[in-house]
Amino acid sequence: MKLYDYILSPSCYKIRLMAAILGVKLEIRPVDFHPGAEHRGPELLALNPAGSIPILEDGDLVLTESCAILVYIAAQSAPEWLGTGTPEKAARVQQWLSFSHRLTANLGGARLHEMLLRPGNIETLQAQGIAGLRELEGGLFEQSLRGMRFLASNRATIADIACFPYVALAPDGGVSLDFYPSIRLWLRAIRSLDGFIEMPGIHRLHELKPDPHSANEDG
Repeated sequence: MKLYDYILSPSCYKIRLMAAILGVKLEIRPVDFHPGAEHRGPELLALNPAGSIPILEDGDLVLTESCAILVYIAAQSAPEWLGTGTPEKAARVQQWLSFSHRLTANLGGARLHEMLLRPGNIETLQAQGIAGLRELEGGLFEQSLRGMRFLASNRATIADIACFPYVALAPDGGVSLDFYPSIRLWLRAIRSLDGFIEMPGIHRLHELKPDPHSANEDG
């Protein structure tokens, strides 16, 4: 499998992270996203007319949406990551996969505005991002009441991988994670997964911040 990849793209990182956790080898084809805009050049537009990355090639198959790529890799190597088993788990995974697109639009949009000067209304993007984090915090808190650490069950699924990067990188767009203890516990849980790999800019929050369950934490 060949991944057309930009090292600083959270959407590309999702794919690298999923593959690393599952032990799937990828052929990495670096893309000069910035400043070269290679993703809008003729070679990559022939693969993905939308002009976006990641792009995954596997033989004659070409996939151009990060969630679809996550599904493909998991279905081949570890179907339990799809959340199958009960209708409830399957539905929860699909719900959070859809939610991840909103994170890309708002938290990702704020990050692109602040880091690459991408046009956009930063106040609106940040406000939408904060609303998304509050929704995620509430969902994770409800899961904790059920005794579950992750979004769809007590084990990680592709839904967690889909949502993780843009949440972890929210501070790049000027959105703090300090007010969301359930999210920070969830970030720790993902970082503790076997095979977890780093991405530039995703700091070791478990080293920089107190444990959200610490007696000294205000919440």
